[in-house]
Amino acid sequence: MSALPVVFVSHGSPALAAHAGEVGVAWRNLAERWPQPRAILVISAHWLSARLSVTAAEQPGQLFDFYGFPRELYEKRYLPHGAPVIAQEIVAHLTEFGLDARLEPVRGLDHGAWVPLLSMYPQGDVPVLQLSLLKSDDPLDHHRVGEALRQLSEQGILLLGSGGLTHNLGYFGFIDEQGPVLPFVASFRQWLFERLRARQWQDLLAYQRLAPEAKANHPSSEHLHPLFVCMGAAGPDSSAEIIDLGVQYGMLAMDAVVFHPGPVL
Repeated sequence: MSALPVVFVSHGSPALAAHAGEVGVAWRNLAERWPQPRAILVISAHWLSARLSVTAAEQPGQLFDFYGFPRELYEKRYLPHGAPVIAQEIVAHLTEFGLDARLEPVRGLDHGAWVPLLSMYPQGDVPVLQLSLLKSDDPLDHHRVGEALRQLSEQGILLLGSGGLTHNLGYFGFIDEQGPVLPFVASFRQWLFERLRARQWQDLLAYQRLAPEAKANHPSSEHLHPLFVCMGAAGPDSSAEIIDLGVQYGMLAMDAVVFHPGPVL
C-alpha cells in the first residue's frame, strides 16, 4: 500500500451530524479518493491533556460533548471498533521520539472525531483511535507530535486532524449560516491559504505573530493545533491541497487540507 495522505478537516458545528449537506458530501468524496485505511487516528480539538494520551479501548464509547442542540443529534450513533494493539504502537512511536505518552483505556470518541467520520466512513467499519492534543499554545509542540507519527501513513493508518481553520464562537448567532464572511475571517483565511499553497511551513508555525487578526480568529488556539500535527506528520517535502468549503455563520471556516507526499507537479 502506498502512503496515505494526511488530512485536516474543519469539523464545524455538531449539527453537521444530522444535516451535513455539501460539507458532508465533500468529506465523503475525500475518503473515497484513497484506499480504505486499516485504522484512523483522529487528533481532535476537543481533547487536551498535559500528557499525550491514546485511546486504547476495544470498543470506544461515543461522547456527546455539546449542549443545547436538537434531540436528533443525541440519537446519532457512531460506534466503530478501537485498535488497542495499534494504540500501543503509537505510544511506542511517541515515546521513542522523546515525548511523554500513555494509553487511555476508558475515554470515548468526541464529536470532533465522530461528526466528520459519520460522513467519511458512514459504515463505521474502520477502527478508530484518538490522540489528545497537548495543553500548550505553542504550534511547534504540536508539530513535533506530528513528526513522531510520520511513519503511520506508510502503515495504512489515516491521520485525521479535526479542528477549524477559524474558530471564534463569540460571533456565533449574529450572522446566518450562509451570511457574509466577517472581514477579519476573510483576511486570515486567505493568509492561511497562501502559505499552505506556497509550503511556507515556518510562517504557518509563527501564525500568532505573522497572520492578520490571528487572535480574533482563534481566541484560544486548540482548533488550529490539529493542523500543525498534520503538517508535522506530512513532513517538509509534502504539498497542501486546499478543499475550499466556504465559511458558515460568517466566522466558521469549513475548509479541509490534504497533505500529499512531495511537491505539486
